[in-house]
Amino acid sequence: MPNKHFCQGPQCHERPTQDRFLKSRGVIRGRYALWSLDTSNEYHSRCKYFCSTGCESEWLNDNMENIEQGRPIEFIRHRRETGGYKKVLRDNNWGSSYYIERVDNRTEID
Repeated sequence: MPNKHFCQGPQCHERPTQDRFLKSRGVIRGRYALWSLDTSNEYHSRCKYFCSTGCESEWLNDNMENIEQGRPIEFIRHRRETGGYKKVLRDNNWGSSYYIERVDNRTEID
């Protein structure tokens, strides 16, 4: 395991991007934080906990009230996953490309 935290963003593991997709298991995984733990730059120390400023903003939006009230916030220590995705080839006039789509494995019972 690398010397990094997992991204603390609340929806990081739900965004279907190529680098988050694990094809062998069909899951979307959260990323590692942008910087390693031994980075000594205090100006960007928040990069040790988030993979992007988007994840950082979402985390602040969700937890700002808890910060104001002095309540504890849970720290994520494991990689989160969202299952049920597959990679699909899309052909169009400009060539072919891959995209990730959600798979609905539920069966309807009447």
